[in-house]
Amino acid sequence: MQNIRNIAIIAHVDHGKTTLVDKIIHASKLFDEHQQFDDLILDNNDLERERGITIVSKNVSVRYKDVKINIIDTPGHADFGGEVERVLKMADGVLLLVDAFEGAMPQTRFVLGKAIDLGLKPIVVVNKVDKENCRPDEVYEQVFDLMFNLGASEDQLDFVTLYGSSKQGWMSTDWKEKTDNIIPLLDAVVASIPPAPTLDGTPQMQVTSLDYSSFVGRIAIGRVHRGTLKEGANMSLVKRDGTIKKVKIKELQVFEGLGRTKVSEVSSGEICAVTGIEGFDIGDTIADAENPEGLTVISIDEPTMNMLFTINNSPFFGKEGKFVTSRHLRDRLFKETEKNLALRVKETDKEDTFLVYGRGILHLSVLIETMRREGFELQVGQPQVLFREDEDGHRTEPIEHLVVDVPEETAGKVIELVTMRKGELTIMEPKGDLQHLEFNIPARGLIGLRNNVLTATAGEAIMNHRFASYELYKGVIPGRISGSLISMDTGAGTAYTIDKMQDRGEFFVDPGEEVYAGQVIGEHTRPNDLTINIQKGKKLTNMRASGTDDNAKIVPKRQFSLEEAMEYIQKDEYLEVTPKSVRMRKILLDENERLRSAKKID
Repeated sequence: MQNIRNIAIIAHVDHGKTTLVDKIIHASKLFDEHQQFDDLILDNNDLERERGITIVSKNVSVRYKDVKINIIDTPGHADFGGEVERVLKMADGVLLLVDAFEGAMPQTRFVLGKAIDLGLKPIVVVNKVDKENCRPDEVYEQVFDLMFNLGASEDQLDFVTLYGSSKQGWMSTDWKEKTDNIIPLLDAVVASIPPAPTLDGTPQMQVTSLDYSSFVGRIAIGRVHRGTLKEGANMSLVKRDGTIKKVKIKELQVFEGLGRTKVSEVSSGEICAVTGIEGFDIGDTIADAENPEGLTVISIDEPTMNMLFTINNSPFFGKEGKFVTSRHLRDRLFKETEKNLALRVKETDKEDTFLVYGRGILHLSVLIETMRREGFELQVGQPQVLFREDEDGHRTEPIEHLVVDVPEETAGKVIELVTMRKGELTIMEPKGDLQHLEFNIPARGLIGLRNNVLTATAGEAIMNHRFASYELYKGVIPGRISGSLISMDTGAGTAYTIDKMQDRGEFFVDPGEEVYAGQVIGEHTRPNDLTINIQKGKKLTNMRASGTDDNAKIVPKRQFSLEEAMEYIQKDEYLEVTPKSVRMRKILLDENERLRSAKKID
């Protein structure tokens, strides 16, 4: 019997998964005394570190009491659900991390539901018990009720619970008794998570994630389901559609600590990386050469949103990016679909325009942000929700479960904003000194909602949502009420003119910033669009008059993050994304063309 435990860490965004993995790594003394490491060892790409979220799952292994523990760090956000569903297939148990104040959040329910369906054994860790006004006992009851409602078996409901603080590096079976290490957690893993089973027979391994090396090409990562994989062996690759091709294993590696170690064979239950296999996709099975048997294909939830991606054709095209042609854009998007299972790319009748389907705004914005950092220039259209028809031919749309925690005095404003967008309030209860609100709202209603809610609550609202189901179409939702301020000319805006125009609306550009004709430079105070000239300078004379030369007092420009800009643009606007800038623009830059097209629509 081999002593391996495969465990996935699941939790809501920012409940401390990656921090806990850090402490496990330190506790098992993977590093030598002289090695220095920062926090969040596993969040190794810049985007993950900046946002403080895990986007791509990672593997690491530690040894404790002659037991090898393979740990899989998973994303907590439902937009990366495709990532979670795959990697849970490699685990025999899950470590469910819950914040001692916030309790079980929507995304916790999402990933826990997936784990329970797969029959994985949970260990519950109530984290952050050092926080003020935490409520560990209530949270424990909440998690138990949640598991019961999700249809957990008796064995799953008989879970071990630990309390502690990942940040301070301690765990205990009683939250009032603080220890000085996380050894109780490792003991619980060894005692209650079942060892990885050894299945004899012909070898089978499902590819659940990918890696890439410039030396050996694509690397398949997965858990050996049955039998033994041997280095240099001839195998079959069973594809998603049932076709079979002959392949050969070049090299096998298992996870040791933060790295990988080369081995000559890997037996069932172990997680490994296989190099030398060409043409595989996630979900394919590496099987016996003579009698290939495929494993059931990983099913991924369908996308709920799409966006138009096209090449950048603005007047400032090619000034900042290195990859600007349609061929670059096409290759990059199709390359992304190889490892990003929940993403789909569809070609349109225009060769430089693609429809990209994803799970939500965050899912798509992470792709756009990654591309701009790689040096791409592109333009994207307004995010569109995907409608479907049910069996009776009725139009249905995705409905999201929205949870908002907000100070009591601003709860009324939040309810008003959400119900305006066809949201239905289902639960309203106090939670500490906050008001806890739950809604069912069409996914369309969420686009642009976060901005409004944060403005109305002075930034104090905490919003989370997850996909619930497809329901009948809820009717028209009012969009943005105010129009856009559009630049009439190309060039740098002057402080003098922007100062004079401040009564027309709020500006998104500062004086001296280069803009082009047709660029959206602000929000109009009225519903219609207004084209203005901000390049005009002040008429200078050789007479100086006291008092007339007052300095311009300009309100600072409104800054948008990438997601906020994606949610802000209208149907007739594009978002231009380059390595250094994010600009909003009208699709038709010429004012006369815009007027002609508006007349046609009327």
